[in-house]
Amino acid sequence: MNSNLQAIKQRFGIIGRSPLLDRALGTAVRVSNTDLSVLITGESGVGKEVFSKIIHGMSARKHNKFIAINCGAIPEGTINSELFGHEKGAFTGATSERKGYFESFDGGTIFLDEIGEMPLDTQSFLLRVLESGEFIRVGASKVQKTDVRIIAATNADLFEQVKKRKFREDLYYRLNTVPIQVPALRNRPEDIYLLFRKFAVDFAEKYRTTPVQLDDRAQMVLESYSWPGNIRELKNIAEQVSVLAEDKMVSAERLTRYVPQILKRNLPMIPETGRHNNEDGASMQEREIFYKLMVDMKKDLNDLKNLVFELIRNNDLRVPDAQDIRSLQPVESYQHRSNVPAPLQDVSDFLSDYHDHEDRDEPKDNQARPIIINREGTQSYSPSEEVEESLSLEENEKDLIHKALIKHKGRRKEAAQDLGISERTLYRKIKQYEL
Repeated sequence: MNSNLQAIKQRFGIIGRSPLLDRALGTAVRVSNTDLSVLITGESGVGKEVFSKIIHGMSARKHNKFIAINCGAIPEGTINSELFGHEKGAFTGATSERKGYFESFDGGTIFLDEIGEMPLDTQSFLLRVLESGEFIRVGASKVQKTDVRIIAATNADLFEQVKKRKFREDLYYRLNTVPIQVPALRNRPEDIYLLFRKFAVDFAEKYRTTPVQLDDRAQMVLESYSWPGNIRELKNIAEQVSVLAEDKMVSAERLTRYVPQILKRNLPMIPETGRHNNEDGASMQEREIFYKLMVDMKKDLNDLKNLVFELIRNNDLRVPDAQDIRSLQPVESYQHRSNVPAPLQDVSDFLSDYHDHEDRDEPKDNQARPIIINREGTQSYSPSEEVEESLSLEENEKDLIHKALIKHKGRRKEAAQDLGISERTLYRKIKQYEL
């Protein structure tokens, strides 16, 4: 298969050794001997028309006619007449009948470039041709038959256009029988300098001059450019450098002087906020989500710190002196436990101080001794027992009030605020539940 692809590249003048390019070529070769519809996708300037010529040139229709039509270049009012023909007097200016492309190229191949620009009414006529091979001239009533193979191409996302009702869904699936994705030039960096050399040689042969070359640093600059215009842009730059270069070995400095835009990098940026109300609102929502995430992370970190200290206390582990520990305020869920030490500012601070303490007290030959947690005499967990959770509103309310009073150490005003009720209601509930 590799030798076959190499022969196809030489026949159609394709330069490159990228695996993505070879995959697209392999799909084109395999589908060429069928009459299936093909949808070629890719950015502008990647060479989609070359792939349509490969499919036609290797098919059974290769001895018949081939035509490439840019759907975006034909006015909306005349595209039906161009494709399907018209009768005399069908519209103003129709002084005689005219054959359309589907009638003139019967038995051949029609390449519809920029298919996404085709009007919706023309799409319905094209769908009928794909399904039954039938069409009607503009202004006529007689149904005619045609046998053409349709290859379509687009640089737009047709599926998104289907969602926006700018492209017929049934036509999209009818065209997309065999999709071929032509890779962008930035995705095949190994081919960039090969293509540059090819264009430079072609230009030198045309004007009978010596072709320009690039040094190693200039090649790196060339390959690191994003190439928004793809192969078409690369060809223009090769010709531009061929004209401007006095020395045929071009350095990176000379290259950037001739083509300043080659230093541009399409990196992501933070969009400006506040320009529109909807953008500002979206930005505020993102900020709120970010702040909430940071608060939740802080709470989780505090819980982790308290867990570490409980493990230390319950397992009788030695810790540094209190004066060596940078402490923070304990989290609310542990404030009622007076015997739980305050959390560290960072667990890593504790581990560092702990190892320093160990180094001072223990002999050097015991530094690598693993820590063994002695669980003898410590409180162990009793076997758990599944208890059915009470769904009583009264019991849950009583439990919440009890927890709020413990949390705020009996301060009823703060407990009422935490529960979201008035102080008077809290007094009544305390009396009701005998708390």
